[in-house]
Amino acid sequence: MASSSLWQRFQRHFLRYDNLGFSIDISRMKFPDDFFERMQAKIDKAFAAMRELEAGGIANPDEHRMVGHYWLRKPSLAPNAELRAEIENTNARIKQFAADLHSGKIKTDRGEKFRHILSIGIGGSALGPQFIADALGTAQDPMDIYFFDNTDPNGFDRVFDKIDKELARTIVVVISKSGGTKETRNGMLEAEARFKAAGLSFPKHAVAITGAGSELDKQADKNGWLARFPMWDWVGGRTSVMSAVGLVPMALEGFDIDNFLAGASAMDEQTRASDLHQNAAMLLALMWFYAGNGRGEKDMVVLPYKDRLLLFSRYLQQLVMESLGKEKDLNGNVVNQGIAVYGNKGSTDQHAYVQQLRDGVLNFFVTFIEVAKDRGQPAFEVEPGVTSGDYLHGFLRGTRAALYEKNRESITVNMSEANAFSIGALIALYERAVGFYGSLVNVNAYHQPGVEAGKKAATRLLELQSEVRTKLSREIGKTAEEIARAIDADPEDVFHVLQHLAANDPRVQISKGEGPSEDKFSLKE
Repeated sequence: MASSSLWQRFQRHFLRYDNLGFSIDISRMKFPDDFFERMQAKIDKAFAAMRELEAGGIANPDEHRMVGHYWLRKPSLAPNAELRAEIENTNARIKQFAADLHSGKIKTDRGEKFRHILSIGIGGSALGPQFIADALGTAQDPMDIYFFDNTDPNGFDRVFDKIDKELARTIVVVISKSGGTKETRNGMLEAEARFKAAGLSFPKHAVAITGAGSELDKQADKNGWLARFPMWDWVGGRTSVMSAVGLVPMALEGFDIDNFLAGASAMDEQTRASDLHQNAAMLLALMWFYAGNGRGEKDMVVLPYKDRLLLFSRYLQQLVMESLGKEKDLNGNVVNQGIAVYGNKGSTDQHAYVQQLRDGVLNFFVTFIEVAKDRGQPAFEVEPGVTSGDYLHGFLRGTRAALYEKNRESITVNMSEANAFSIGALIALYERAVGFYGSLVNVNAYHQPGVEAGKKAATRLLELQSEVRTKLSREIGKTAEEIARAIDADPEDVFHVLQHLAANDPRVQISKGEGPSEDKFSLKE
């Protein structure tokens, strides 16, 4: 396509929100001229579904609950006065709690100021706070933050190695809606044990963010933890960053939570526009639909050209893939929907997988995310009249052009700078795009039935491990098959349990044979 016609197409398909410092350019997506017209019925349905959602409709029929993350940044939208008051009061409490910690009004067990945060959570209870911490953190923040976001013992130890000497000045934020999430519970127990070993009172260093009446809520109340903040059942984990889940860590780190929420609210307002050409979230959703033929046939490659946005693709993986990866549509038909998301950052990716993007299999579309402001400090020229930021901008535009030459399509999102307001707006843009896309492809974006399957399988394996351990003999080694027959279990599952025990329990011995079926396991005194 000639450069003059690309310029004309750019003007038609470039949307700018001057009041937000945001723009979106879909001109390098090659959708036909009649695409929007053909999609109009689906678009109207998606707008109606979003209006119903924001008004408090039951959007998660599995759990019979509302989905109200949009109310978090504009409580006046909540369907009743009680919910509005809960949101506003919680946010006020969060800000006061953070102020009391920063001033030293609330002190550690040893009477010192808190300086560090250990956040314990998983999934939406970790990805959002991690992204925000990396996007907004500076050396001047009143507190820094570390994360337990798995149940990897070595991962716990690596964090403890960094903070052990400062444990006495560390506050622990435990985030779990049910209080029973095993990864989070395990991290909490490990932290509690480490505090006890150091002669510190864990309750005087602990904060709970959880559902009212949950196991964690009861424990925190009973043991007199520093504070408890709510996780409401109408906020899903992957959209919880603007609830206490994200706001407590943000406030403790010293970030501007009011501006963060204001950015999200401002983007929400713009993306309520019924004119699709003025609605950036609907345009995003439509481009996803076009790129993958409404079937997720192409992956979404997210390339933010800003180090502070490195973790955005990880955050989007959960938001997009957990929301849209569904076996059945709203009519009960098997559709196996979803969009795979991956990405790192530019221009790092130009020295990694952009080679394949340009010349390899065409199974993706790209989203470039550009931040206009290079840095907060005065510019430094690496060549006469040229800064490092100029190079970054050049690499983005050059990569975009090089991909388009090879029929690789892309979307470009531009934001003025990476601050609390714009990060809030960016998150809100993608939250609403996900909601719109779910409607366009007729799936429920607000439940996650597949997540529970893995949890149940893990529970069964732990039960099996207990049974296997009881069958290990002190006198004679047994094979996995022999033990499996004794407990009526799958021999492969038993073999892997035995391998795990032998690697981690010095009492469990393994005598290796020529293959897995001949390995013998025993219990040493």
